Amino acid sequence: MNVTNCGRELTFDATPANVVGMMPSQTEMLIRLGLQDSLVGQAQTEVSALPDDIADAAEDVPELSTDAPPAREDLLAAGPDLVVSPTEYEFTAEQGFASIDQLKENGAQAYVATGGCAERRNTAEVTDVVTDIGNLGAIMRVPDEAEKLSADAEERLAAVEEAIEGEERPTVAQVFVEGESLTAIGAGVEADIIATAGGENVFDPDAPEFEDFFAAEINPEEIISRDPEAIVFGVSGPDQAEKTREYIQSTFPDVAAVENDTLIAVPQADLHPGTLGNIDSVETIAEGLYPDAF
Repeated sequence: MNVTNCGRELTFDATPANVVGMMPSQTEMLIRLGLQDSLVGQAQTEVSALPDDIADAAEDVPELSTDAPPAREDLLAAGPDLVVSPTEYEFTAEQGFASIDQLKENGAQAYVATGGCAERRNTAEVTDVVTDIGNLGAIMRVPDEAEKLSADAEERLAAVEEAIEGEERPTVAQVFVEGESLTAIGAGVEADIIATAGGENVFDPDAPEFEDFFAAEINPEEIISRDPEAIVFGVSGPDQAEKTREYIQSTFPDVAAVENDTLIAVPQADLHPGTLGNIDSVETIAEGLYPDAF
């Protein structure tokens, strides 16, 4: 069978037997498709924790890396015939990672999340994850499991849409704070998550600063001048969530989002392309924007 992915045609004459998940989000999807016995490696394991209900299923899967993509030799040593990744970055040879061509030379194919393909990174949508579920289900010959997982994702998104139907959309700024660096999210699946959750992004995806990349570093004045009614921010854990919340409150005390205490933390890993966490983020943000609707 054939699958088109990031402009490449992937051909699978047989079901892949040795699969690597390049991020916990991809490992989770593979496990939820019932493919834990096919996993020969999991990578970037400290980026986020696997959900409690499936963590045991990955307990014996070799860990290839913790906080960055695996080194070329470590990935190739696992002997994969399929590598599943959130973006094309994980295959950057200049960073010491195995390139897609190098994987192919070693008998492996790479599947990149639809929303993580370079040409789609800025225009990705939440529903791209449903495409990924269907493609992986077809590649791994588990169509029934894929259909169930897709149906659950679509039902959850439909429930959010129904709950907020007819509501006035609040303005939202989505940011990432690291130290004193402030980054605005204006495009990509991250921005579509905001839209799907019922928010009106104060940053325009068609603005020049988001032409080549979904995020741009900004000055605090950019937030103050837009005066969003809500601020969504990605975090890596409770400590960063608290620090970011304190930064926002002290930096933007007169912004409506702070005055209304509509500050919504979302796990950064749930904002990556090709993760079921995209659905979780939509629900979390929608509940924060429309607390009376749920």
